[in-house]
Amino acid sequence: MSDFKLKLILSLLSGILFSFIFIILAFALPTKDNEVVIIKKPEGKLEQISQSLRDR
Repeated sequence: MSDFKLKLILSLLSGILFSFIFIILAFALPTKDNEVVIIKKPEGKLEQISQSLRDR
């Protein structure tokens, strides 16, 4: 086997290995979903009805 083919195969295998490592890390590490949600108090009658229907 020539030296070029060996380097090509090893570089492809190492690329696949590193991509799998990063894919596994992407699924294993938690994401930060600690966003603060500001809920606006309904002002009008229609907003109150809409809010009560959404909260069911």
